[in-house]
Amino acid sequence: MNKSFLFFSILVYFAFAKAVQAQSIETIEPPFWWTDMEHSDVEVLLYGENIANYSAPIDSDLPIVKVRKTENPNYLFLTLDTANAISGDYKILLNVYDTHNVVDFRLKERELNSKIRKGFDSSDAIYLVMPDRFANGDSSNDSVDGMTEKVNREFKGGRHGGDIQGIIDHLDYVDQLGATAIWSTPLLEDNEELYSYHGYAQSDLYKIDPRYGTNADYKRLGDELHKRDMKLIMDYVTNHWGAMHWMMQDLPTETWIHKFDDNIGKDFPVAGYANSSYRQSTQMDPNVSKRDAIYAEKGWFVSSMPDINQSDPLVLNYLIQNTIWWIEYAGLDGLRVDTYSYNEKEGIAKWTKAVMDEYPNFNIVGETWLHDQAQIAYWQKDSKIAAIQDYNTHLPSVMDFTLHDALMTAFNENEQHWDKGMIKVYENFVNDFLYPDINNILVFAGNHDTNRINGNALYKGDLAKYKLAMTLVLTTRGIPQLYYGDEIGMGGNRDTDGDGDVRRDFPGGWKADEINAFEKPTDDQKGYQDFTKKLLNYRKNKEVIHTGKLLQYVPENNCYVYFRYREDSGVMVIINNHPEEVTLDLKRFKEGIYTAKEGTEILTDKKLSLRGKLKVSGKTSMVIEYSF
Repeated sequence: MNKSFLFFSILVYFAFAKAVQAQSIETIEPPFWWTDMEHSDVEVLLYGENIANYSAPIDSDLPIVKVRKTENPNYLFLTLDTANAISGDYKILLNVYDTHNVVDFRLKERELNSKIRKGFDSSDAIYLVMPDRFANGDSSNDSVDGMTEKVNREFKGGRHGGDIQGIIDHLDYVDQLGATAIWSTPLLEDNEELYSYHGYAQSDLYKIDPRYGTNADYKRLGDELHKRDMKLIMDYVTNHWGAMHWMMQDLPTETWIHKFDDNIGKDFPVAGYANSSYRQSTQMDPNVSKRDAIYAEKGWFVSSMPDINQSDPLVLNYLIQNTIWWIEYAGLDGLRVDTYSYNEKEGIAKWTKAVMDEYPNFNIVGETWLHDQAQIAYWQKDSKIAAIQDYNTHLPSVMDFTLHDALMTAFNENEQHWDKGMIKVYENFVNDFLYPDINNILVFAGNHDTNRINGNALYKGDLAKYKLAMTLVLTTRGIPQLYYGDEIGMGGNRDTDGDGDVRRDFPGGWKADEINAFEKPTDDQKGYQDFTKKLLNYRKNKEVIHTGKLLQYVPENNCYVYFRYREDSGVMVIINNHPEEVTLDLKRFKEGIYTAKEGTEILTDKKLSLRGKLKVSGKTSMVIEYSF
């Protein structure tokens, strides 16, 4: 920039910026960026009344690559080249000779080794929390002026007051439990009138909901986790925003969201709305009708969540930048992407690749809620199934919903029949060949969208069944995820009592709670807690569980045996789902036991012979460690 022009610009800025900028610029996104980024052409969104009507010249201390206006004059998109810039404050001048506006933009110095940060992997165990229901660490933000929904703990679907401070206050509990990472359901602002506690109808993508805390609080959560050598995973939503998002009140472009002109078989509560068919198998169906494909992919999740159009380059770049901004700002170690398979296939693949190009060792797990292994495997990076359609998501990790399906019924079934009990679990692993990276899939017994495994509909508070399920989840291939409260036997049935019932408050997270399961669990709660803690902390440093190969045997008498093994060691896992004792002839398992003569059963700390026969009590699991 010419020095005399820059001097003049600075004079203009000091004379006019304060008065005029407050009137004209309402929003700048992203609010700042970093140096040395792979994504160095930063598209800055400026929002203000008639901002696009400013006449030339537009100038900047940073090179302007592109100026884009849309049909809405309240938006202006400026692409700035930051590739060779140093950290500091820069100015963007709009119509400077008329002194109409000067915009500040800051470049921060990127943290050392940010690009090569290591994401979560199979050495981790993830603890999923719903912040509103976990713990209330700061009661002053329970209800906030300007936010529509106020605290109402008596309403299952209302806001209960849990927050980021509550999570921070109990990080030692999660750490001692043996989990190594926290995935929190969304914490960004959700200003819906009702049910805003779940956070999936976001109203501002650059702002933590003030009822949870501040952006700085979220960054502090990441810092506190890293002090404990733990990881932070953000729940990110690319598919939809909330109807109360500020952009939904004044769309940047008509193509920012999906709109439908026809209303065949639909009630339209808002203009342009059509509900998704939720039939995500259409995404890979080679015989699908165009209409079915459109309604599944572009239909809205619900009428209060407009469907975002990732096929629009302007929208896609906005999402990419917002994602990278949060990773860099909060020091994230991973993402869980909500409703991944509902997005535009090409758009979400470009989004995923852009994030992974910025952070090659990062990890992203997509919610792929399908009930067929081939359909789930389709969404994992380098899938040979998707390659048939010349498609690659670039998504490192997917969720093993078929294993979850099996767990929902397997431990309630005792019949000795080919399709009952443990056979369902066995058959799930038979199809592992479909996945490009079998160790990088998320395994779980429940989450915030499913019935609780200890609820009335499933294990009915049966600790023995819980132990069987968690033994499997914590020792099989993949990345295990626990849902808060399952480790103390919390119940809940969404089929009969709604989502709020499986999203109960953790006892002890509120000062008035009569029971504090964090510090003084009841005897029943302690039974669940002790078992979980024992197995999780054992798993924490066992590479053979993290990356060892899986060898499984066809279940007999509803008793399932499998091995995790490496060159020099192994773990034999026995899950006896039969209500009565079974006797195993260990000769059958010679391939897994190999030359080992004895092992240690880690749940009881007992030495066991690996020769002859082994008796296993009914509804009991065993984890036997041995060396060759």
